[in-house]
Amino acid sequence: MRILLADSNHPVLYETLRSEGHTCDLFWDKSVEELTDLLPSYNALVIRSRFKVTRELMDKCPDLKCIGRVGAGMENIDVLYARDKKIACVNSPEGNRDAVGEHALGMLLMLMNNLKKADAEVRNNIWLRAENRGYEITGKTIGIIGYGNMGSSFAGKLLGFDCKILVYDKYRKGFGTNKVLRSEMRELFDQCDIVSIHVPLIKETEDLVNAEFIRKFKKPIYIINTARGKCLNTSDLVEGLKNGKVRGACLDVLEYESSSFEKVEKVANTEANSALEYLIASDKVILTPHIAGWTHESNYKMSKVVAEKMNAILKNLS
Repeated sequence: MRILLADSNHPVLYETLRSEGHTCDLFWDKSVEELTDLLPSYNALVIRSRFKVTRELMDKCPDLKCIGRVGAGMENIDVLYARDKKIACVNSPEGNRDAVGEHALGMLLMLMNNLKKADAEVRNNIWLRAENRGYEITGKTIGIIGYGNMGSSFAGKLLGFDCKILVYDKYRKGFGTNKVLRSEMRELFDQCDIVSIHVPLIKETEDLVNAEFIRKFKKPIYIINTARGKCLNTSDLVEGLKNGKVRGACLDVLEYESSSFEKVEKVANTEANSALEYLIASDKVILTPHIAGWTHESNYKMSKVVAEKMNAILKNLS
């Protein structure tokens, strides 16, 4: 099989594919337009985030049999249309779930213990102890929305803390233990001190965290988002921070990210600009540049997982 690699990844990706006799062309220096022209002569494609696979593109590629996405989200692939075209689509959430779980926990600890603020102050010879008194995870109730690879990883990382873990997942059944409690959203609204978002970006989850969502919580909450930026309405989050309904936020992803996740797009809307500026200036917010799932270890694991899944599929087709 001929495989086009549209983005740079760990070398284990193409080494694993080549070990099964496939031809791999490493074209991450090509533009999107050049890749679009080249793809019709290939049997398989490997992407990350900069390249969108639309139904129009698939219609031009009669020999395309498999698409591999190095990462978890599949929003840049028209998966339903691919299924109709009998094009197999695979991703690698198993490869970065530990990274995301650890990152979410690290951001939460940083926020609740004022580590960012206290560190900056000490570096400027400011020594404030009472003003930087933090809060413990022990005794808190943490709600996890979405219990796939990422949500279950975060729950696992929390098991060492003496906290209550409530999990809501609309599409999964039969999970839950005496330490990780399968719950309905009303229970999260009633009990949570902290809520963490671990859902894919689909029409149903866009703007999931909005003003109405925030108002439903009985207690002021901390919000963690390591999923996708558009799952959270930034202006509504800022309003929650201002009125005290949100005590703080940990955001690895932003509503205003480019589709490639490589930068924050220029925002023309004045309200949106103001909201972003508020987040940047706030001591109640921890921001990172979409790196929760991007550790040195996950870089290897995601590439290995995708290659192995693709090899299994292509073996049955050859």
